[in-house]
Amino acid sequence: MNVTQKILSAHLLSGEMIPGKEISIRIDQTLTQDSTGTMAYLQFEAMGISRVRTERSVAYIDHNTLQTGFENADDHKYITTVAKKHGIWLSKPGNGICHQVQLERIGKPGKTLLGSDSHTPTGGALGMIAIGAGGLDVAVAMGGGAYYLDCPSVVNVRLTGKLSRGVAAKDVILELLRRLSVKGGVGKVMEYTGPGVATLSIPERATITNMGAELGATTSVFPSDEVTRAFLKAQNREEDYQPLTADEDAVYEETVEIDLSALEPMVALPHMPDNVMTVKEAGKIKVDQVCIGSCTNSSYQDMMRVAAMLRGKTVNPEVSLVIAPGSRQVLTMLSQNGALADMIQAGARICETACGFCIGMGQSPQTNGVSVRTNNRNFFGRSGTKSAGIYLVSCETAAATALSGYLSDPRDVEADLDVEMPETFVCNDNMILPPAAEAEAADVEVVRGPNIKPFPQADVLADDLTGSALLKMEDNITTDHIMPSGSNLLPFRSNIPKLSEYCLSPVDATFPERAKAAGGGFLVAGQNYGQGSSREHAALVPLYLKIRGVLAKSFARIHRANLINNGILPLEFVNEADYDRFDQEDEIVLTGIRQLVESGAEEIPVTNKTKGFTATMKLKVTDRQRQMLLAGGLINMIAGK
Repeated sequence: MNVTQKILSAHLLSGEMIPGKEISIRIDQTLTQDSTGTMAYLQFEAMGISRVRTERSVAYIDHNTLQTGFENADDHKYITTVAKKHGIWLSKPGNGICHQVQLERIGKPGKTLLGSDSHTPTGGALGMIAIGAGGLDVAVAMGGGAYYLDCPSVVNVRLTGKLSRGVAAKDVILELLRRLSVKGGVGKVMEYTGPGVATLSIPERATITNMGAELGATTSVFPSDEVTRAFLKAQNREEDYQPLTADEDAVYEETVEIDLSALEPMVALPHMPDNVMTVKEAGKIKVDQVCIGSCTNSSYQDMMRVAAMLRGKTVNPEVSLVIAPGSRQVLTMLSQNGALADMIQAGARICETACGFCIGMGQSPQTNGVSVRTNNRNFFGRSGTKSAGIYLVSCETAAATALSGYLSDPRDVEADLDVEMPETFVCNDNMILPPAAEAEAADVEVVRGPNIKPFPQADVLADDLTGSALLKMEDNITTDHIMPSGSNLLPFRSNIPKLSEYCLSPVDATFPERAKAAGGGFLVAGQNYGQGSSREHAALVPLYLKIRGVLAKSFARIHRANLINNGILPLEFVNEADYDRFDQEDEIVLTGIRQLVESGAEEIPVTNKTKGFTATMKLKVTDRQRQMLLAGGLINMIAGK
């Protein structure tokens, strides 16, 4: 077996390990962050389970750390108290980004991790099956329930050679995105093998597994080897190590070969992570801002290489450079060894150890600005400035660019980039708070501020559904389009009515008002609808607006699951040409839809009453998901049982 099969089979609860068939697995660890966590814990409470049943569940506060009003602070108080009551550990704000801290202090080879953040696959760097999911799926896992997924096919990404000076792990995953696209990993696990694996540190592996999310992959995974042992030993937890590698005769559905020695610095141009070319091909682009950090590139090794490039130099006077170390551990070590001073002396602004600029929480560029960043997504408008162009690069390329003022090849900068991994990290877990003992949990009061509103729940599926096509969209509509984040909206992640005023507004500013006036309806979309983050708000808010179904050419994995979890029909065109026959405001009728779903029908006739034709749509769901749709979502189905 390969590594993926070994871990999945050891956790298998139901189904057969056949790609495309539904399986369910036991979850060992969960994580949430404060942008998605409030909703996940409201859903957990609704299940009536007093205590989490995982080996370790952790609530991180790392997204909504900008507190310009009471809303974020109230959410943090709710998360703190609900975690303490129900057996969940809490990583306080300032302790670091969830994926970085999970890698350093919590993750274990051979374990399963489910997180309410799409970049949870970062944990695959340690030899885990780490999967991003909607908050409701995470809530179920916390309660001891199985996690259901389509058994993925496994792609062998075989690495040979060794990265050259100035070429980084970020360039590996950008090269994969260039080759495979943002849809290339759908339904797959990217498993890394070959002699090149041993040349990559755990932080470098984490950069690669982190951005596997941008491929649409279920997850990505590296073997657990001596590099893993050394990292865990340096984190003072060698006892968590176990070796885990693919068998010599392991079978894979596909193989992709990458010669690390042949790679060169890469860049993803606006506005998609797969719009990739080499830095040299992109040419001399004038830059206004450089941002270094995020869960993709904020490790100690990343920061030390940046410090080495900046040491004794000065940032270009026309560039604003901001740096956000990924965890308190990283920041502490930089402050102790002088690297932080090197950054500050060069002219960098040091930001909080949090998600920050990656999610649009501060550091929005100027009008028409060019911002070069080390994070994972450059979706249109995500930075907070719609007219800005966001370019994704490695830390080395970002540092070289900050010095020159133009997109630059880091190999042209004189600096010692041979950063050794520490034999011992600074380990201080005093900001990871344990929950109350079970005997004392009943006395813990859960505090709910006025911004925390109940989450919407669907009605049982009606016999017939009618409504207009409220919006027609193109390919690659992201969760940032469906439910924008940014500093103005992130504080309302626990307030669905407020968020509903902005649903799909980047596509059509009139949509929220029209949807409310119509009393609901349908959405029409192209390929890969719902790509991007795991935020189930992209399903919860349309549910609140009474969206009954989405007609699309195809769906991104997590968003499709979130739609089903919330009782919204995900329908795919059998004949993609039918997509062109639907227009906005067309009246749509699904006659006898409840009976069709009950009968197990896989083809659903959808009548366009305005145009006078019927299109055939696919409903690709399991029997369990059919019951969910009939009940009006997962919470209703659980309550019914």
